[in-house]
Amino acid sequence: MRVGIIFGGPSREREISFAGGRTVYDNLDKALFEAVPVFADSLGNFILLDWQYIYKGTIRDFYPPVEALPESEHGLQIYLESLGELSIEEQDRIIAKAGKRLLPHEFKNHFDFAFLALHGPYGEDGSIQGLLEWYHIPYSGSGILPSSIGIDKAAQKEMLKQHGFPTPDYRKVQYAEWKDVSNRQQLFESLVADLGLPLVLKAPHQGSSIGVSIIKEHNYELFEQGMDRSFFTKNIYKAQWQALGEEKQVASMKQLVDIREGIGMPVVLEDGKILYHPEELLNHINHTFASTDTETIVLTSVEHEQQVLVEAFIKGREFSCIVVQDETGAPIALPPTEIVKGSEVFDYRSKYLPGLARKITPINLPSEQIQEIRKNCSKLFVDLGFNVYARLDGFLSEDGTIFLNDPNTTSGMLPSSFFFHQAAEIGLNPSQFLTYIIRTSVAERLKTGKDTVTLTRLLSQLDNAIREENAHRHDKIRVGVIMGGYSSERHISVESGRNIYEKLSSSTKYEPLPIFLTGSNEEHRLYSIPINIMLKDNADDIKEKVLYFEQGGKPHPVLQEIIREAEGITRKYTGKSLEEPQRITYSQLQNMVDAVFIALHGRPGEDGALQQELEKLAIPYNGSGISSSQITINKYDTNEILAKHGVPVAHHRMAWKDDWQKDKEAFYQSLESEFRYPFIAKPADDGCSSAVKKIKNRAELDAFTTLIFREMEELDTECARTLSLGFKEEFPNKQGFLVETLISKNGAKHFLEITGGLLTRYNPDGTVEYEVFEASEALAEGEVLSLEEKFLAGEGQNITPARYATDPERRQKISDQVKEDLKRVAQILNIEGYARIDAFVRVLENDEVETIIIEVNSLPGMTPATCIFHQTAINGYKPYEFIDRILTFGVERNERAKELQGYKARNS
Repeated sequence: MRVGIIFGGPSREREISFAGGRTVYDNLDKALFEAVPVFADSLGNFILLDWQYIYKGTIRDFYPPVEALPESEHGLQIYLESLGELSIEEQDRIIAKAGKRLLPHEFKNHFDFAFLALHGPYGEDGSIQGLLEWYHIPYSGSGILPSSIGIDKAAQKEMLKQHGFPTPDYRKVQYAEWKDVSNRQQLFESLVADLGLPLVLKAPHQGSSIGVSIIKEHNYELFEQGMDRSFFTKNIYKAQWQALGEEKQVASMKQLVDIREGIGMPVVLEDGKILYHPEELLNHINHTFASTDTETIVLTSVEHEQQVLVEAFIKGREFSCIVVQDETGAPIALPPTEIVKGSEVFDYRSKYLPGLARKITPINLPSEQIQEIRKNCSKLFVDLGFNVYARLDGFLSEDGTIFLNDPNTTSGMLPSSFFFHQAAEIGLNPSQFLTYIIRTSVAERLKTGKDTVTLTRLLSQLDNAIREENAHRHDKIRVGVIMGGYSSERHISVESGRNIYEKLSSSTKYEPLPIFLTGSNEEHRLYSIPINIMLKDNADDIKEKVLYFEQGGKPHPVLQEIIREAEGITRKYTGKSLEEPQRITYSQLQNMVDAVFIALHGRPGEDGALQQELEKLAIPYNGSGISSSQITINKYDTNEILAKHGVPVAHHRMAWKDDWQKDKEAFYQSLESEFRYPFIAKPADDGCSSAVKKIKNRAELDAFTTLIFREMEELDTECARTLSLGFKEEFPNKQGFLVETLISKNGAKHFLEITGGLLTRYNPDGTVEYEVFEASEALAEGEVLSLEEKFLAGEGQNITPARYATDPERRQKISDQVKEDLKRVAQILNIEGYARIDAFVRVLENDEVETIIIEVNSLPGMTPATCIFHQTAINGYKPYEFIDRILTFGVERNERAKELQGYKARNS
């Protein structure tokens, strides 16, 4: 069956839709479905997308294409709508760079079923559903009516009341009412009098985390800002703006035009003029304040809300519950997940970045209360006429009242979303859950009495294919995917491991088994884990669950009941039931798998220790061998070896805890005499973004040293503040750290930071051939690339291929030279399998190239958004094909080693 995945779209949640569409594209079972990527741009054009663009980190990385972008002095990123009023011809030229324009009447020629991964207006409001029904295309999820209810928070309130569900007190504030500035203070007072504090302000037609503010105190200024945020308007005040200075004005502009956290572009001025490009807006603000006596500029999004919903705050516990339908159409509420977070609103970052907010499934309550939440969610699903699946958010108040406040007909579809997280509790992996959604959706569309013959045939073909696949499930190569670990990058490792698991589980060749590693350098503890535990929030949650079962813990009684209720679904799509985690040894692992994929970062994993254990048992694995890994884990040793071979590296030295403890002042002076501020300080043997800091002065050096040499686990808050550490940012504990000069432009005409991936294969004569990919140019928002920018969907910007020069021919010539330099590094260090090398590149006046190596990652991050997949795409490898080649190399290396041993044994 050809499945058209419709994703992107015009809403403010388009990046999450884009990343969700990619998850669906990768996870559709290849034995059953052919995935067809259909990207909807922000003007509503449908594009049959060239597959390599699916793996870009953000929409703006490829669309609009570079050629269509106007010069931006401050490097401000834009979406298509910032190009102004475009003619159809201009749109066609832009679309042609990304794929082929699809008109709705052509859908039937390209796909049999539409999987909707769109969010917000146009995607969850019945619009796309109606369009597809008109063209006789069955689609996923709810129909037109429930979708139109699901998008409108104000209409939902009325319906919840009508169906007898408790709902917090609320009021609607119309835009016309808000525009009367003289009445605002009085409005605030009356809302506080009616609803009390805190107040919750919501944009009624947006996704659940956009345009939402909580006003906790009696503060009119915060209320005004919150209301503006929900209406998508913004006041710029002259005194505040001019006090910022140029750099902060640009940062403020980036935030202002961010469609998730700001008001987005285009904007309307008070005189009705529309500004499309952020540079145009920046110039307008500066010019207006410099040349007139205007004190305030009011900006309004062209897509602003007409009303804002103001609700009484519910003090209680927040949960989210996915409801699905069984084969008879009856609702089954999956185990509700509690959301535990540091900040008050479950915002965009905590919703979609691993490790920031905790999800606890099921919510930690007595069984009767959990069942009550489930009963309410199932009732609302039926009362609002939802089909297939829905995500219902709510609160349990302190007095035990259940408030359901945000029914969504589409859920986020990132690997860590509730959508997959809860389906895993009944034993379905993402690939199987998507199959379930497609099959159930076809059955639901059949009930409308349209296209009955076609849909009956489609359903019967799919059922036969599912049965056939279950019969051949055990003919595949078994791969143990090892994830977790105990380094500061263990959460990213889990993201990498899950991604590898998902890519392999939807393939026709491999059957992956998730293996969680924890423990210490002295003792690796391995656990075979079921899918529901692999999809817990982060490495620490997985570890907690694994230890709970190891100490004799039993599955939650509510989970056991839900598993029983959903048995028909689980059996049909998996062919087996859910197990508990099992502690295993390396020799037990040998009997369970044919090969291993190490998805660990830092120690263990990248240091050769795990590789030694696997080689003892002749288990094939990915990546470099023992001796190469032992070198590349240590950035200091790597630098030393490369420098000896004449490869340019930063001037570097180690700084030791013993010296610091003996005499702090001498320690600092010795570093200051050798390195000028600013310089780089980082652990010598940790992952690539972990605790890498640009040190600008003695206070920062002292803070960095104090933290890395600390005796206890907790971080000194003052030091953390000095280094501007992010919320929950981890900082390792070491005996020494590496200090390097900050690599600078040094008179080069062009200077950039790049990261380049590579892949190896064997030639017929047994020598190793290196395929070096086009490197990505890394643009950091802060001083050093953060973990988010490297690995989180929609964060940071990687430009692939790197822009070494504007002229394509010169760019390619420079790139080829850089690739040669990276290849030489790989040969010196005897890297195998695959790797990622980070470097700075200086392009001199005569186009001479200097490649200065920063570090080598022998097991690079393999999260869905990482740039190595953008690089492999240029060479024609989809992520799965890249992973397949990595595993194939490991298996072949193992075979060669066995042959060599056999040969030695015969000739000894």
